[in-house]
Amino acid sequence: MTEAVKHIIILNVILFIASQPQLMPNLNLQNLFALYFPENEKFGFWQFLTHMFMHGGFAHILFNMYGLWAFGTPLEQMWGRNKFIFFYLSAGLGAGAIYTLVNYYQFNSVYDQLVSIGLTGADIQSILNTGSYNPQILETISGDKLSEFYATYHTPAVGASGAVYGILVAFGMAFPNAKLALIFFPVPIAAKYFIPVIILGDLFFGITKYSVGNVAHFAHVGGALIGFIIAWYWKQNQFKRWN
Repeated sequence: MTEAVKHIIILNVILFIASQPQLMPNLNLQNLFALYFPENEKFGFWQFLTHMFMHGGFAHILFNMYGLWAFGTPLEQMWGRNKFIFFYLSAGLGAGAIYTLVNYYQFNSVYDQLVSIGLTGADIQSILNTGSYNPQILETISGDKLSEFYATYHTPAVGASGAVYGILVAFGMAFPNAKLALIFFPVPIAAKYFIPVIILGDLFFGITKYSVGNVAHFAHVGGALIGFIIAWYWKQNQFKRWN
C-alpha cells in the first residue's frame, strides 16, 4: 500500500469511528462535516472537502476504501504522492460541486413552480421545515416532486465515492486492458469497457427514478468527469511525478 493511500484510509477510518453516536454521543460530526444543501442552515463551505471523509455505514466505507486501495495504489506508484493527493482531492471536490449544482437546479425548478401557484417564500420555508403542505398543491406538483424537494433540502451527502470514481476513470485510462469484475457479475471485463458502463449506469440512475437506495449518482458522475479531465490533461502533457 502506498503512503498517500494508506494515510487517506486511516483518516477515513478515524472519522468513521469518531462519527458513531454510540461511541461519542456528544460529538455529531455528520452535522458538521457532511455536505448539506446550500440553503440549509447546516451548510458550510468546508463541507465540499470534508464530506468525502465521512461515511454512512460499514459497507459504505469498506467498499470505498477497497476501491481506493485497489485502483489508487497503482496510480500513486505512477504519479507520485503529491500528484495523487491533488488528483484525489480535486475529484472529490468536483463531485461535491457538480452534485450540488444538479440539486440546486432541481430544487429551484420546484421552488419556482410553488411560487407560480401563489406560495410565498415563508410558505415554502414552512413546507421545508415541517414537511406538511396544503393538498391542493398536488393539483399542480406531484407528491414525488415535493418529497424530492424536501429530501434535497434536508439530506446530506457523505462518502469518498466521487473521488473513487475519479480514480476509477484514471485507472481505466492508464491501464485500459486490466481485467475487472463485480461480485454479482464475476466475468472479467477490460477496464476500458467496464468503467464506462458503470459511469453510464450512474448517469442513467441519476436522470431516471430507477435508483435503488439513497445513492448520490451525480456525485459519482461528477467525480468521474473531473477525474477524466485531469487525467486526460496530464496524459496529453506528459506529466512528471510530484514527489
